Amino acid sequence: MRNVERLTSLKSELLDIFMSMEVVEHEQRNRTAAQRNLRARRGIELHEEFKQLSRDIAELPEDELDEMH
Repeated sequence: MRNVERLTSLKSELLDIFMSMEVVEHEQRNRTAAQRNLRARRGIELHEEFKQLSRDIAELPEDELDEMH
């Protein structure tokens, strides 16, 4: 009976370790995905800002552009 108890305890410990590893891996994947999404969102925002800036500059009259230089 003692061996069965040890085996059961060992199985339980191994399962706990495995589950902990799974949780850590899942959290890491979530963090990585969140960082990737943030970079993508910021890239899109920068792209839109540059497009808006280009439109704003294009709308300036020529004499205002000459005064800026």
